[in-house]
Amino acid sequence: MRKLFFQMMISLDGYFEGPNGDISWHNVDDEFNEQAIAMLDQTDTLLFGRVTYDLMAGYWPTEQARDDDPRVAERMNRLEKVVVSRTLDKAEWNNTRLIKENVVEEIQKLKQQPGKNIAILGSSNLTASLLPFNIVDELLIYVSPVLLGGGKKLFDGLQKQIELTLIETRKFKSGNVDMRYVPTKKGNV
Repeated sequence: MRKLFFQMMISLDGYFEGPNGDISWHNVDDEFNEQAIAMLDQTDTLLFGRVTYDLMAGYWPTEQARDDDPRVAERMNRLEKVVVSRTLDKAEWNNTRLIKENVVEEIQKLKQQPGKNIAILGSSNLTASLLPFNIVDELLIYVSPVLLGGGKKLFDGLQKQIELTLIETRKFKSGNVDMRYVPTKKGNV
């Protein structure tokens, strides 16, 4: 079975987005990008909620993205993408399909198909909705050395407690800390 993992950068005080949607504080450097490229090379499907999909689809296919980060842009545009949305009528980014209903069942089917990992990049609300069903296999949280004091909290819509086990940490030269967690299956459903 394919592994479904979630990746997000947060501030030390737990926000993934600052006031007014600000993500300029994201601490992305060459070391971070090398890890991102390695992760994308082990992935063949990207899973997004609608808001994150709109952001990604508005950037990665552009000439600016290809100029700023050609290696990541190539992968983001080439990989299969699945967007979960009840409001979106069509998904026009290259290699994208839409899931509008039966989300948990559709993602379980996706995990059963042959292939590499499935990555949720961003999409905190989607991930919070999936965690209680034990279909997210790993959470990769990058903590950036900044305090925002406001914005959107990670997993703000989570409806119940989910127990996690820390399996790995890594400190970057930039001050970012990468923490990998797996859900503890007992009692999460």
